[in-house]
Amino acid sequence: MRTSTGGRVGQYVVLLAYLVFLAFPFLWLVSTAFKSPRELGSLHPSWFPEDPTLDNFRQAFDEQPLLRAAGNSLLAALGAALIAVLIATPLAYVMARHRTRLAKAATGWVVVSQAFPLVLVIIPLFLVLKNLRMINSLAGLVMVYVVWALPFALWMLVGYVRAVPAELEEAAAVDGAGRVRTLVSVTAPLLAPGIVATGLFAFITAWNEFFFALVLLKAPEKQTLPVVLTHFIGAEGVADLGPLAAAAFLATLPSLVVFAIIQRRITGGMLAGAVKS
Repeated sequence: MRTSTGGRVGQYVVLLAYLVFLAFPFLWLVSTAFKSPRELGSLHPSWFPEDPTLDNFRQAFDEQPLLRAAGNSLLAALGAALIAVLIATPLAYVMARHRTRLAKAATGWVVVSQAFPLVLVIIPLFLVLKNLRMINSLAGLVMVYVVWALPFALWMLVGYVRAVPAELEEAAAVDGAGRVRTLVSVTAPLLAPGIVATGLFAFITAWNEFFFALVLLKAPEKQTLPVVLTHFIGAEGVADLGPLAAAAFLATLPSLVVFAIIQRRITGGMLAGAVKS
């Protein structure tokens, strides 16, 4: 009993240390965002701002078009999330309900596609978008985000579909409901939480993405928020820490809020269907 209790305490200590390790960068970012220039230039930085100020936030908005960049990020993220969900939902249903060779091949594609690094695919994507005349456009960026988010969206939704008992659809068919009515009235309501969680995940992925936006968007008025954040770093590599921390803190908030909402549903989607009935 003592060994079991000691082991449990040790697990909690390790977990707490891991949480502190993960939370430290964000807490330091928040602290930096509210520090005055004098504190930022101190040789002995403090953990917490001694004289909290909002000047960094005002300076960040004065120096860079954060609202316009946030609007571009919002349009790209919402568009990518909506299109990815519309494509992934019917595909996930077919893959989960009809386990054919094609469905297995599609599942293999989902796994393999996640192994490709961004640098490997950026040149082909750039050439394709150039031929489509969609370089330096938010529509082109949305297409790239959809392709990048689709494999994981499929993986999540397949788990949700498999968690819906097929017996419910069979019972609806016995009662005289057609395929379309069964999908709309029986399956879709049960999949709604999974669809929402998948859409929010695609939104987070697109909102935080930097590399594709940096390469594909050159016009200042089209740039997304992660790209605009790099403008707080001067030509000599010297960062304007206060405004940069303030802008990064504001850019991080939507992701934190959305992830706090969907983190349990994401876990459920990964585990759903793992246990055979």
